[in-house]
Parts: sequence; C-alpha cells; structure tokens
Amino acid sequence: MQSYTIGQAARLLGVSPDTARRWADAGRVATHRDEAGRRLVDGRDLAAFSVELARAGGGEDDVSCTSVRNAFPGIVTAIKLGDVAAQVEIQAGPHRLVSLLTREAVEELGLEVGMEATARVKATNVHIDRV
Repeated sequence: MQSYTIGQAARLLGVSPDTARRWADAGRVATHRDEAGRRLVDGRDLAAFSVELARAGGGEDDVSCTSVRNAFPGIVTAIKLGDVAAQVEIQAGPHRLVSLLTREAVEELGLEVGMEATARVKATNVHIDRV
C-alpha cells in the first residue's frame, strides 16, 4: 500500500503542508511514522479523506453557474494580448493551464496578472471565470 508524506498529501489535496499537518494533528486524517520518523498518510485513508473534503465543500455559495465541471481555481500568471486573440496562463496548484481566447473576452473579464481566476476545462476547451 502506498503512503504519502504530509507534503505530498497536501499537494494532492490542494492545500498547504501546514493545513495538512493541522488536519493530521486534529485527527481528521490518520498518520503513522516511517523508520526515518516522517509522518505518513496511508493511501486509502488519503483517498477517503479527499472524497470527504470534496463532499463537505459543496455548499450553496460554491455552486457554479456553468455546465463545465472541471474547475481549476488559481492565479493568473501571464497574459499575452494580440490584436484579436489572447493567451492567458493560470497556475492552479501544481497545474499550469493555458487558454486561448479573444482579446475582447480578456478585457471584459478585466483579467490581470496576479488576480484570482478559475480555469474550467471541458474536452479540449479551457474557460476562464473571474473570481
């Protein structure tokens, strides 16, 4: 059975290592120590906890007004504007997403480097939502 360090578990859950440590300290996710003394999370326990987190996060405020389900909230890291088209890069945790859209759409959304945005992926299309 695979086990994960607190840092690996945090990355998979999309949180900081400090948050993962606090959850482990509070007993929300079980951990054990390896021979080197590192705290590890069993893969099955981590999988169950990630499903629990996803279910708990489904409040009314989190409901999206779109049919695109694969959402990657992150930060805009680059915008390249052309005369008609634009390229927007978002870093969402470990994921770098790039969307090609119209310049007009970028301007209407008011996108700027450093702001929060959500990349939504459906098939091969990436949609950008302003947060």
